[in-house]
Amino acid sequence: MAKGSQLSQLKSALSQAGLSGQSQNGKKRKRTTLDEKEKEKKAAKLKNIQQKMNPFDVKVTKLKHDVGGRKIAGVMGRPAQSKQAGIEHRKKTLLKELENRDRSGGIVDRRFGENNPHMTPEERMLERFTRERQRASRGDAFNLEDEEELTHYGQNLSKFDDFDNVGFGLDDEEEDGGQIDRMTVQKSHFGGFDDEAADDDDEGQKGKRSKAEVMSEVMAKSKEHKFMRQAQQEEDENLRHELDKELDSIRSLLYAPDHSAAPPDTTSGKGDSKPIVTAGLNTEDLEEDKEYDQFVRELAFEKRAQPKDRTKTEEELALEEKEALEKAERKRMRRMNGEDDESDSEEGGGKKAKGRRQRGGDDLADDFMEEDDEWDGLGAGLGDRIGENGKNEDDSGDDEGEDEDEDEDEDESEQGEGDLGEDGVSESDAEEGEEGESEELVKTKKPKPKSKSITSGTEKELPFTFPCPSSHEEFMEIVEDIDDVEIPTVVKRIRTLHHPSLAQDNKFKLQALTGVLIDHILYITSPPTPRFSLLSTLIPHVYALTKSYPIQSAEHFVSKLNLMQKNLRRGLSHGVTETAAKTWPGLPELSFLRLIALIWPTSDMNHHVVSPARLLMGSYLGLCRVRTLADVASGLFLCTLFLQYEELSKRLVPEAINFLLNSLLHLAPHKFKDVAFLPGSFPAPDFQSERCKGLCIDKRKAKKLSVSRPDLTTILGQGAVDEQTKINLLGLALELLGQFADMYKSLEGFIELYQPVVDILEGIKADAIPADLTTRISSIRDTLGRLMKFSHQARRPLALQAHKPIPIPTYIPRFEHSSSNYLRNRDPDHERNEAAKVRAQYKQERKGAIRELRKDARFLAGEQQKKQKEKDKSYNDRMKRVYGSLEGERAEEKVMEREKMKDKKRAGKK
Repeated sequence: MAKGSQLSQLKSALSQAGLSGQSQNGKKRKRTTLDEKEKEKKAAKLKNIQQKMNPFDVKVTKLKHDVGGRKIAGVMGRPAQSKQAGIEHRKKTLLKELENRDRSGGIVDRRFGENNPHMTPEERMLERFTRERQRASRGDAFNLEDEEELTHYGQNLSKFDDFDNVGFGLDDEEEDGGQIDRMTVQKSHFGGFDDEAADDDDEGQKGKRSKAEVMSEVMAKSKEHKFMRQAQQEEDENLRHELDKELDSIRSLLYAPDHSAAPPDTTSGKGDSKPIVTAGLNTEDLEEDKEYDQFVRELAFEKRAQPKDRTKTEEELALEEKEALEKAERKRMRRMNGEDDESDSEEGGGKKAKGRRQRGGDDLADDFMEEDDEWDGLGAGLGDRIGENGKNEDDSGDDEGEDEDEDEDEDESEQGEGDLGEDGVSESDAEEGEEGESEELVKTKKPKPKSKSITSGTEKELPFTFPCPSSHEEFMEIVEDIDDVEIPTVVKRIRTLHHPSLAQDNKFKLQALTGVLIDHILYITSPPTPRFSLLSTLIPHVYALTKSYPIQSAEHFVSKLNLMQKNLRRGLSHGVTETAAKTWPGLPELSFLRLIALIWPTSDMNHHVVSPARLLMGSYLGLCRVRTLADVASGLFLCTLFLQYEELSKRLVPEAINFLLNSLLHLAPHKFKDVAFLPGSFPAPDFQSERCKGLCIDKRKAKKLSVSRPDLTTILGQGAVDEQTKINLLGLALELLGQFADMYKSLEGFIELYQPVVDILEGIKADAIPADLTTRISSIRDTLGRLMKFSHQARRPLALQAHKPIPIPTYIPRFEHSSSNYLRNRDPDHERNEAAKVRAQYKQERKGAIRELRKDARFLAGEQQKKQKEKDKSYNDRMKRVYGSLEGERAEEKVMEREKMKDKKRAGKK
């Protein structure tokens, strides 16, 4: 290309290509039109010149290692053209989608087979015809105005008669049998192709009929057959109605009397008696007929099912129970006052009350009780054990004693199923509590003990309505003359009468009742006469109230726990080893702690009631010192409670294990002489102390005794220190150690926790204890040995965190024997090489896709910006026009105002 300016270069390029126009000299030459090929050549030359004139439109990639003869794609590129091509392509595709994004409409071709290139035009027409017929048949199925028509296998019989022969004969007397005659078929359907035979036949007829006449005759015959069939149906229906009417005349024969049992009187004057219908039947048949008649009569007289009442809501049920209690109380008061029961009959208002006489006290019948006093499980109204009070009360007293013993045995075995009657407390602790230094949990004066020898005449009737007590003193006034068996009934009636749905204040009354019941439980479990059977019957009511009002109930429980903690601090301040100091929990405290485990969930990580209770029990076991055998019994019961508390969560309680080990050292004879010889590092402050020397088992007295379940009530109440009690407590401690081992066997520190236990068990003298205890100790020792063996096997030594090994750096060059091309990273493994290629291709395609998506996003953003600019421009134009019009109007208004002012001035001058 020649040097110089762009214009000179362009002229020289055009002249070299032969595209420069010739100068016109003289005459004007006639221009010749170019054909298509010449136009294309000229356009190609111009395009080539244009590309050469713009060197910035071409991008050349410089090769690092240029090898001759190679053709590499992508060395030269035209980014401007490719960019413009991409923009044009996006305008055709992406821009159209953007414009039609929120639009819906258009015509959708839903013709059958229209878009299926595999179907021929004949198949398409056949498919459309089939669908049209199906649609027409579906439309006729819901036409309710037509007459009822008979069908056979889902097909209409009338259509068969109109068009085709279906083979059903309508009547034996008809010659055609419901079919079209043969002549019609031959002439009108498919037999009329023989012209010669047709000519011969036509000569014998008057004239040839048209197809319309033939089809009208066919339709007339079809309608005639249809009418005859309907007439036959009506005749059959009339015949059935006549038979139904005549059935009453022969129905008496079905229920004819059994003449075989009572033969007719032959001596009567009439000798022309008719024969009996059933004379020819056998006796067995007659018996079967009797049974059948009996069953039929039973079915006829059976009562039909009545619709049941709807399920009542909780509020309706509570209201009914309250009304029933109030009605029963009114009846009781009238009976006590000697009034008549006429008002009862008026309130009941029934025929039932009028149909029987009023019974009095002189009636000696066994059913003197009113039958209409229906009750729903809230308890008995009148005392129905008249004349048997002494016997029943004595029996109930014996049963209570037996229940206490059974409950004590169950709590000692840690099954958690018995009552709370095994709680332990020492007599000295109770005396210290009464002195006033330690605050009592329940401040209520104890009433005089009830006499069990109550005669039948002095037995009182239990009322049906009670006020809701707000304090324990009021509750004691209510249940003062009521037996313990009736107290749960009283509580249930109080809850029923003060249901929360009956009044607004009932909710607060029941919340206060929860604290009253807790105080009463502490009251009845206090020495000297604890009543554990009553405690078991009150627990369900406390649980129900706690479930209804958990926050208020938790406040009552926490207040009692705070009071117990204060009493513990007061006892510790008086002296830990002092016998008069009340440090260990008493019988009410242990019952209260057991009640918490029954009502509240003990497996929660943090609980507002259970967590303080656990801390308090741990304080008892860790801070209190053993002084008497009652202290050991109380501590063992606390260990039992810990076992029940941690049954699900399996949290470690070191205080319980420590106390059990100290109990073994206090009760069992062993070979350890001093604290220094004890295995492990657990604290033993009372070991070999003067207070605990009397707790050890005597070899001479205990050798012939056997192990049984300890009677904790006797131990805590009477302070028994005999050898049998010591052996029973030692057996309980061994059993608790085994159960704690089974619960803690999954702990990582199980070996360190139970290794001192195994050593102490081995140090116990087997010849100084009964054979039963020796057998139990050996069994527990074997069990602990197996558990510790498994724990040893499950342990793994500590190791560093596993990581990928770090290779040693090497400086030896890597040689590839498979290929000499050092520019390509080839792997000798073919599969790995192919996988690397696929990953590289995927990476490249991913980059390309990301690049295209970014270009699309930029394009869309540019289009949206253009639209926004157009909107802004149109808006600004409209606003300018509006402002211009307003300004024009304002200018005209000012001109008018100036003219008016001038007129006024002229008028003023005149």
